[in-house]
Amino acid sequence: MREFFQRLAHELEGGRAAVLVSILCSGGSTPRGAGSMMAVLSDGTSFGTVGGGAAEWEAQLEAARLLRAGENAVRDFRFVPGDASGAGMVCGGSVTLHFHCLDPADPASAAVFRELTLADGRGADAWFVRRLDGAAVKDMGVADRNGTRLCAAQAPSSVLGDRAVLSEDGWFAIPAARAGRVWVFGGGHVARALVPVIARVGFRPAVFDDRPEFADAALFPDAAEVLCGSFGAVSEKVHVTQDDYVVIMTRGHQADYETLTQTLRSGARYLGCIGSATKLALCRKRLLDAGFTAEEYAALHAPIGLAIGAQTPEEIAVSVAAELIAVRSGVIK
Repeated sequence: MREFFQRLAHELEGGRAAVLVSILCSGGSTPRGAGSMMAVLSDGTSFGTVGGGAAEWEAQLEAARLLRAGENAVRDFRFVPGDASGAGMVCGGSVTLHFHCLDPADPASAAVFRELTLADGRGADAWFVRRLDGAAVKDMGVADRNGTRLCAAQAPSSVLGDRAVLSEDGWFAIPAARAGRVWVFGGGHVARALVPVIARVGFRPAVFDDRPEFADAALFPDAAEVLCGSFGAVSEKVHVTQDDYVVIMTRGHQADYETLTQTLRSGARYLGCIGSATKLALCRKRLLDAGFTAEEYAALHAPIGLAIGAQTPEEIAVSVAAELIAVRSGVIK
């Protein structure tokens, strides 16, 4: 989402108007849910998405019309299988879209999107908030755990959650940045396949390895940080918080064990370890012998990733990324 806000700020700062199209709510079978956004520019181009297909095309046409008129709007799109009014969609459902006409002459608009771009780089929770009265946008700004900036009113904490929320009194909050990192311990082939995938879906990966040639930032251009150090002294360089995810894929059993002894009680949102059933069973025994409990070990996702039959580093990366997304969305613990 950082790239989306960055580009929108760039367009407005360059004096080019845009319409921000947002899904307020959705029902039934729809490609995207509340909070998905698309920007439509004055030259007819767009970026972002509110679901694709015929409905998105209709939304682009409506956005272009509203941009010429300088108006905001709220529109409903219904997708009924077999119904011509369903705009060619085969899935049944509906979405309500909000069309927000952004004026480049208003410096506050560009300031909000520039601040959202910066917020994503801080590694803290942040939300894009607007106060709506029907189609009208009364105010907008950036909210975090310390309050709301660039906005006349303070967004209520009740709308600052893991998903987009539209409150009864008109506050519309979209998660823009999430706290925490994915600590990837081990910089081998699977890590190199994993890091760009999870960065693409909104995680902030960081890599740790004990070999300088593997702890090379040039190998991980999508990582927020790349560290080199001993796996036996991970805690000297890394502080894992309850907002973090821990992915252990070192080159061997001993390094896995050393990393687990320092992270298993960290309270991390997710802990996963790659390896065969034999290796993981040995690691479990060593941890229990060292004083860890079976309940503590049970919090570990091992073997790591969703069971999709992954074999190659790239396939394993997809399975791990899918599991991280499932944990982030609350589908699995």
